[in-house]
Formats: sequence, structure tokens, C-alpha cells
Amino acid sequence: MAATTATHRELSFLHTHTGEKLSVLYYDGGRYVPDALAALNRLLRDFRTGDVHPIDRSLLDLLHDLRSDTGSRRPYQIVSGYRSPATNTRLQQAGRGVATHSLHMDGKAIDVRLGDVPLAKLRKAALARRRGGVGYYPASDFVHVDTGRVRYW
Repeated sequence: MAATTATHRELSFLHTHTGEKLSVLYYDGGRYVPDALAALNRLLRDFRTGDVHPIDRSLLDLLHDLRSDTGSRRPYQIVSGYRSPATNTRLQQAGRGVATHSLHMDGKAIDVRLGDVPLAKLRKAALARRRGGVGYYPASDFVHVDTGRVRYW
């Protein structure tokens, strides 16, 4: 499936660790909205350290498309967005199954769920898009999507 061509793109989030909420028009009339991108970067920061990193616009567009594909009307529930190198190392050392150089550290990965979409349906939609990696974690109740090479686990 092709990338979105919508002239207006919105996303809504609820951060499961901080309780923060954000609904934002991040793409309007053929351009990304700088203030909206800054707000998304802040929301998707490493909640453990407070470090903020730019989030890949392609990842935001993928999330927009997946929400449309699944027919969701609920915000994304964020489990993990950007992850600082320090946090990534701590999680890896704790045996949490974290990659040495996770795409979370580049702002190119996110772990999410949608409250009104079965996890398996979100995974299937992400796989169909073929726009990066898709990890399925039903025991932890989230799907990982990234904008790296196409792969799945």
C-alpha cells in the first residue's frame, strides 16, 4: 500500500506512562506543521529521562494510515516512543529483549495499541503496509512499528 496522500493528517495519543494526551493536526495543506511536530516530539520523549528527539515523519504518517486502515476512533496508547541510548542500555541489561541499536533511539519506532482495535488487527494492518518492521507482543498488549527495513517478529 502506498503512503498517505491526505492533505490533512491528524493523530491522537494517550501516553500510558505519563497520562499525557495530545490530539494534533501535524500535516496541513501539503506541509508538516512545525509546532505540531515539536509537540509530538515532546510527547513521544523518553519518559524515563525526559530526553526529546525528533520523531521520523514517515513513522507519523504510518500511524495515520494504520488508524485509517483499522477504522479506529480512539487515540493511540503509547507504550514506548523515543528511547535514549542510556534507557536502551538499561533495558537491554535488564533482559527486556531490547535491540542493541533499537530504532526507538532514532525516533523511528513506537510501541502502541488502539483501544477499539484488536491487537491482531493492528498487526495485520501494519504488515499489509510493508513500510518497516512489525513486532507483535500480545502478552504485553502492544504492537511495535518502525520505519526500518521490512521485517516482522
